[in-house]
Parts: sequence; structure tokens; C-alpha cells
Amino acid sequence: MAAIVSACKAGSVSAEAALVISPKAGTKAVLRAEALGVPVSVHHHKGENYAADLLDALIEAKIDLICLAGYMTLLPADVVHKYDGRILNIHPALLPKFGGKGMYGMHVHTAVVAAGETESGCTVHFVNEVYDDGAVLLQKRCPVTPDDTPDTLADKVLDLEHAAYPEAVQLMADRLK
Repeated sequence: MAAIVSACKAGSVSAEAALVISPKAGTKAVLRAEALGVPVSVHHHKGENYAADLLDALIEAKIDLICLAGYMTLLPADVVHKYDGRILNIHPALLPKFGGKGMYGMHVHTAVVAAGETESGCTVHFVNEVYDDGAVLLQKRCPVTPDDTPDTLADKVLDLEHAAYPEAVQLMADRLK
């Protein structure tokens, strides 16, 4: 999230980070967003009117593109349909490998190393109603060396993610013009 907001503020991405939505107040991401001057709206996925409230917040902020970054809950179908083709997520592996429910964070890197993969990376993809199932927008790759651990691989992939997501947002900004 911070990489995208920073790229927008620096002008390297021709978009505005207009709103950060979080399921919980006071998180590290919320505090970072506030420090970067981005409005924050809190909507817990178990809230009574979650889907309607989320849609209202997005519409009120005039959101054109949704970028999930650490948002670990499937979006409501109403949101996915309203923003079809305009919701992105980033995954710390080369989808379709090592994706799906339960494959996030260190779980992914541990699985990649355990599988003996020689390459990993990240994938920016479109969001649909299934975890990590949408069409790929872009991928960035890195080697997995024999001495890599899940931690060292996570560091490599995080560097790629910080480059890939702003690049993907710019691709979408160009498409949505």
C-alpha cells in the first residue's frame, strides 16, 4: 500500500491514492496511510452491512481502481461485479503456482522453497470471486537459489512487489484514461 501511495505522490504513477480501506482501525497499514495523508475508512468483513457500506465508501470517494494490498478477505460479490476489471491484487508467487486459500505470506515462500523451485516472484492479477484466480496483469521474477530460505526469498519477492504494483497501477491508469 505504501509503495503505491508513495509512487502516486511522487508522480511516477499518474493516479491518486484516494482512500485506504482496512478491516481494523489502528493497524500498521492504517497508521502508515494516515501518515501519508490518505483518508482511511474501516469496514470489517463481519459487519452487518459490510458489502453495502464498502460500496458506499468506494463510490463516495469516486474510486476507479481498487488495489488490494494485504487485504486477506474475499471482496463481496457486489463489489467484485461493480468494479469488474478494475480490482487488482498482488500475490507473492508466480500464479497459478502457490495460490489459493491459505497461500499467503510466509506460507507461500515456505512452499516454494520446499518444492525446490528455481524461480519465484510476484503476480499482479485481476480479482474475481475466487482467491488468486483472476487473469494475470503482470509478473516479476527472481531466482530461487539453493541457499535461499523462506525468509531470504520473502525479502527478494517483497522488493519485486514494491516495483510491480506501482507499475501495474500505471498500466491500469493508462487503460482507464
